[in-house]
Amino acid sequence: MKKLVECVPNFSEGRDKSVIDSITQAITSVEGIKLLNVDMGYDTNRTVVTFAGDADIIVEAGFRGMSKAAELIDMNRQTGEHPRMGGTDVFPFIPLSGITAEECLPLAEELASRAGKELGIPIFLYAKSAKQEARVRLPDIRDGEYEALEEKLKKPGFEPDYGPAVFNAKTGATAIGVRDFLLAYNINLSTGNKKIASDIALTIREKGRAKRDSKGVIIRDEEGNAVKVPGRLNNCQAGGWYIDEYGYAQVTMNLTNFHETGLHRAFNIVSEEAAKRGVRVTGSEAIGLIPREALLDAGIYYLEKMGANTGIPEKEIIHTAIISLGLNDTSSFNPEERVVEYAVRGARKGLTSLTLADFIDELSSDSMAPGGGSVSALSAALSAGLTSMVANLTFGKKGYERSNKKMKDISIKAQKLKVQLLGLVEADTDAFNNYISALRFPKKSDTEIIARAAAIEEAAKVMTLVPLETLKLCGEIITLAETVLKKGNKNAVSDAFVGVSQANTAAEGAYLNVRINLPEIKDKEFAAKVLNEADLLIDTVTKIHKQLFAFVRKNV
Repeated sequence: MKKLVECVPNFSEGRDKSVIDSITQAITSVEGIKLLNVDMGYDTNRTVVTFAGDADIIVEAGFRGMSKAAELIDMNRQTGEHPRMGGTDVFPFIPLSGITAEECLPLAEELASRAGKELGIPIFLYAKSAKQEARVRLPDIRDGEYEALEEKLKKPGFEPDYGPAVFNAKTGATAIGVRDFLLAYNINLSTGNKKIASDIALTIREKGRAKRDSKGVIIRDEEGNAVKVPGRLNNCQAGGWYIDEYGYAQVTMNLTNFHETGLHRAFNIVSEEAAKRGVRVTGSEAIGLIPREALLDAGIYYLEKMGANTGIPEKEIIHTAIISLGLNDTSSFNPEERVVEYAVRGARKGLTSLTLADFIDELSSDSMAPGGGSVSALSAALSAGLTSMVANLTFGKKGYERSNKKMKDISIKAQKLKVQLLGLVEADTDAFNNYISALRFPKKSDTEIIARAAAIEEAAKVMTLVPLETLKLCGEIITLAETVLKKGNKNAVSDAFVGVSQANTAAEGAYLNVRINLPEIKDKEFAAKVLNEADLLIDTVTKIHKQLFAFVRKNV
């Protein structure tokens, strides 16, 4: 499994596209790097670049990007609304899959070391990479921005972690570190008044605002420090600005833990504070890419507020989030480009992306894959779809109120099973192709013969385990289908039984695929265990199918 890492460097240039193009070309000159998003802001004069790649190549790509930025961006002449202290202002590493945050720490240190030594840039480690508490938060390092950097570098205790403790007027300084997903999120106001946006930001940000007495004087403690009134949102850094390009003010935020403070909570709280000041929220803007989970959380929240069922296709939940948050208000929000998991996977080219006619054409050719295993998984996915459909046709309907919770739970589970089974459509064909590839391994020497035998054995096991997984999921689906058949909307009973029948057909096909592949496996103990499990599963599914067919014939 690849160790996939995402990087989201912020460059202090948002007006000259040729500069950003040169930087992104430098990054993608490393083979295997995928450029996910480039978000330029004219008034902020800042560009957020998102790219991903394997841990083995990510540092090289990052260094090439920083090197090009150091060459082309001159901080002596840079101005803009966004806080900044360097040409490459901040460079975060974010674990995507197959790698932990702890495993990313050496990657950040390697880039910091190279950039400090070879580019002469003062580098500060922040977030999870920070060596001292005062450098965990980026705003604490960047306080005073580029203009204060020269004097700050002269002070004891502000020495960079890497690079010279000397002011580099052209490049400024850079913060590099490992962090979790950070949502850069701006909320649009129906006013051009920057003071209102800033006032809201002070009220909501975790750090809060200075407490004042009845005369408006800041209250201080015994040591002379301003007493703070905590903000309404945890895990939130916020400010206010006016964007001339848009013609309205925004509350600009970094949500540092979207699991605790999600998009919908930030949107709702800002809406409340805006209303208190006589303005309203008109929409919002996501900067860079957003994790799929953050949008699903928001979509589910708004669907539940409407009293709607959440056991619907993922794309509908995402769409609900987009329109509820007004993410299309500032610019078009295309989830295929802006949701990080979708962008990483790129354009779908597998079997499940084909049209129905093209899939059948592919199936009916003289190729051995896709075959019965993929069709079985597809049949099971159809069963899951029908089961969710009937549950949705029951939820909220008059006369079925007592079944609402049960139908909601079933539709949610069926949607998850549907996604798993569509993955198995691809996995079954991949497993067969990998087995054929193993058969073609060279066998001229003893070493090659041993390697080939091991590869064939491993491929044969996978080729057997994939349909076994389909068979297991069929057992889960048919029990859900049984419930909607007996308790669901009676007008959809035929649809419910087609779901049952599809699950049974899928199970029979998956079972036979398990059996036909078992002779290819030399590990007889493994084969016997798999066969025993498959026998028990198919007996259960076919028994339920037989009982339900008798039930339907009697009652329909």
